[in-house]
Amino acid sequence: MSKNQLTPKGYESILDLRETEKAIKLIKDFFEKKLAEKLNLQRVSAPRFVKKGTGINDDLSGKERKVSFNIKYNPKINAEIVFSLAKWKRMALRDYGFRIEEGLYTDMDAIRPDEEVLDNLHSVYVDQWDWERVIKKEDRNLDFLKNIVKKIYKTIKETEKMIHKKYPEIKPILPKNITFLSTKDLIDKHLNLKPKQREDKITEKYGAVFLIGIGRDVNGNIIHDERAPDYDDWTLNGDIIFWNPVIRKSFEISSMGIRVDRNALIRQLKITHNENRMGLEWHKRLLAGEFPESVGGGIGQSRLCMFFLRKAHIGEVQSSLWSDEVRDYCKKNNINLL
Repeated sequence: MSKNQLTPKGYESILDLRETEKAIKLIKDFFEKKLAEKLNLQRVSAPRFVKKGTGINDDLSGKERKVSFNIKYNPKINAEIVFSLAKWKRMALRDYGFRIEEGLYTDMDAIRPDEEVLDNLHSVYVDQWDWERVIKKEDRNLDFLKNIVKKIYKTIKETEKMIHKKYPEIKPILPKNITFLSTKDLIDKHLNLKPKQREDKITEKYGAVFLIGIGRDVNGNIIHDERAPDYDDWTLNGDIIFWNPVIRKSFEISSMGIRVDRNALIRQLKITHNENRMGLEWHKRLLAGEFPESVGGGIGQSRLCMFFLRKAHIGEVQSSLWSDEVRDYCKKNNINLL
């Protein structure tokens, strides 16, 4: 397991355990307040689990197992722990009556037992701010998406400035502006590299990048990385990625995009041979035109805290399960797991 760990030589955490816990709370409170102001979002309560077979749960790449359980009072009800709230949020926009330029955000906690590698960046526990905002049909374009990304990036920059003021030893490192690049251009330029190697290369150069176009093209070829076919429009989505100087790797902070309309949903389900999903409750509602046009995404809470506090391991900012081998490795390398 230790071969997957990326431990900086001579690493020592800037903050001790108790101060780290204080800083985590400070970051989360500050960031979500600023994000809500910038995007006009209202905090709402969200489910930790949903009913199986409704199509509401996120399927990620479609291969991962969901944690599920039966309800004792009605054994016929089979519930699933959410992978994310990507589709639930859009349904909530409609059911709660949000209007154009209004939106919601919530805390999302997920369990992903099929995470293949548990290392500095990956855990079976995932926590993020899930957010969604109603848009006009004419907002379905890259310029609008980029404007939303800039607002999120400004919120991140303001949070970085706040952390530096509280902890002067943590110096700001993010560039003034985020760079926009397409996955197609990235592949054309670095055809011989693997996806993560491409991300390492561009983030080390630019510091902060929004990589546009995660998913497949119209011929069904994977452009850069897999993305579920039924929430983001693959031509209008992307990832916010930073260069992490502590572990010297690219560091994904957010996955987001303009959501599928009727045409994009049908097209992407056909490309991935998932036409059967059109019969699920959520998909039928979207195809019937019940849901508003929207933009949304998830912003990693532990990822953001790890980045701001210059931590070498995600286990330093969240409490999860780790093997004895990983715990021994971390202890020997000055990594204090929560």
